[in-house]
Amino acid sequence: MDERQEKLLKEIVECYIKEIKPIGSKHLCDKFQCSSATIRNEMATLERLGYIEKNHISSGRIPSEAGYKYYVENLMEPEKLDKSDMLKLEPLFTTRNLAASDAIEKCLEIISDITNYTSVSLGKKSSENVLRQINIIPLDDRRLVALVCTDKGIVKNKQFTLSSDINMIEVVKISEIVNKMLVGTPISLIADRLEYDIKPIISRQVEQYEAVYGIFYDAFHDFLNNSENIHVVGKSKMLNQPEYHDIEEISKLISKLEDEEQVRKIEKKDNRDISIYIGKDNDFDENVTVVKTSYSLGGEEGTIAIIGPKRMEYNRVVAVLNILNKWLEEKGDENGRRD
Repeated sequence: MDERQEKLLKEIVECYIKEIKPIGSKHLCDKFQCSSATIRNEMATLERLGYIEKNHISSGRIPSEAGYKYYVENLMEPEKLDKSDMLKLEPLFTTRNLAASDAIEKCLEIISDITNYTSVSLGKKSSENVLRQINIIPLDDRRLVALVCTDKGIVKNKQFTLSSDINMIEVVKISEIVNKMLVGTPISLIADRLEYDIKPIISRQVEQYEAVYGIFYDAFHDFLNNSENIHVVGKSKMLNQPEYHDIEEISKLISKLEDEEQVRKIEKKDNRDISIYIGKDNDFDENVTVVKTSYSLGGEEGTIAIIGPKRMEYNRVVAVLNILNKWLEEKGDENGRRD
């Protein structure tokens, strides 16, 4: 492809991303001050090379999957975010002492809000977490919060209401036993150790031991579910994209976003800071683009991904992820200094 053809392809891709309309030769003639014959010849060449294709409802052309790939790899320039986008990012930079899991969830919300696409995080599976501590925090005589922390910086909390025959002090004492015996235990082994090591002790010390045991079992339940390490934000935003007007296509995409096994396919490893998988290049869905980056925060490693149409604002998405990568790196350094 020569320089003029590259400029034409860049214009076709960027115009189609913004306007969602096939690009005709008149627009390109006006833009590049070329004759219609020249533009038609160049478009015919781009079509023959497989970078653009004819839209079935008009004489204009739209980018093909190969065209998007060429644009991303050779022509795209990361966009400078405007003030409104930077304001949306501001809470990340001004909020201190967020747990790793809370920081990642905040990232997802901001990414989805700025890009108007679906954002996903995939943390390590629960089997790879180790219990750091469980705290029982009384709220009043009958209500308490169980706070579970892992070595990867993941924090889960669950509120319980005690029946009148359970003493709050007894629950706190049992939490001390649980911590003494289970801290350092892989989360995948917690259920068995609660059943075979902790429950017999509780049964000798507490009359309502089944109910107290249930509190600790339920407190760990989120970790025992691997899907808790997958967070999806903005599912409905994909449905606002004009590509998704077919009910069957919408249903298929939503089903995939709700299927842990399907979402886990996004977690393909590579050595790039930001990776872009367009259409058939991604293992999730051939009708979407997946842009992803890896993170390491508070000892927790994982993947953040943005899922959108192939007609994605690539330069904007990459700009957002570049900023978030820098923030995650700085926050990771802060956590390392504190440790």
